[in-house]
Amino acid sequence: MFWAFGVTIRARRENERELVLRAAELARQREENARRAVFEERVRIARELHDVVAHHVSVMGIQAGAARTVMIAQPAKAQDALTSIEFASRHAVVELHRMLGFLRQEGEADDLGPQPTLRELDVLIEQVGRAKLEVEVVVEGDLRSLPPTLEVSAYRLVQEALTNTLKHAEASNATVRLRYEPEALDVWIVDDGRGDAGASSAGVGGHGLIGMRERVSLHGGRLRAGPQPEGGFEVWATFPLNGAGG
Repeated sequence: MFWAFGVTIRARRENERELVLRAAELARQREENARRAVFEERVRIARELHDVVAHHVSVMGIQAGAARTVMIAQPAKAQDALTSIEFASRHAVVELHRMLGFLRQEGEADDLGPQPTLRELDVLIEQVGRAKLEVEVVVEGDLRSLPPTLEVSAYRLVQEALTNTLKHAEASNATVRLRYEPEALDVWIVDDGRGDAGASSAGVGGHGLIGMRERVSLHGGRLRAGPQPEGGFEVWATFPLNGAGG
């Protein structure tokens, strides 16, 4: 009898140890998946930044050639070209500083196609509309050109939020609101779907939210995402335009 009791206790302890080890392994896998998701998102952002920096450098080369050609005969035009070089070089340095914080995937070809901007939101909205999601775009403030990397990040934020809505929220309507403030760009995406479904897909640990956070933090901004009290899901972000973060 005591022998059987001892065997039972031993088996229970072994089972408990197995459960503890399994839980630790699952936790390790979750952490590893989260780290990999952050790394992959930074790789993607770095590639997009690469395209922006390459554009500025190309402009500098073209303007330098123009300045050399007209330097003697038309010094005023040469001065204009040199001013453009100075402007482009400053932007390139800012973008390079941003890019240095992101890792690149070795051994993969770069995709250097044009990156989207907020002016192309209508194309995105049209695509989403084909999936039976009605999207209204509201623009507040003075529409103006923004730093190229910020344009890409804001566009991708809207794209990710609408993708989550399509996949998880069971929504029929969504609103994208852009507010151009003197020192910031505010972006809201709100849907009328299941707020809990949106939270589970974009919540803590979700790859969608990881991508959004990485893009917003690239510009020193802030992000809030979660279900609304009256229903639906909201994503809000602010991108500073003070030059330091945005």
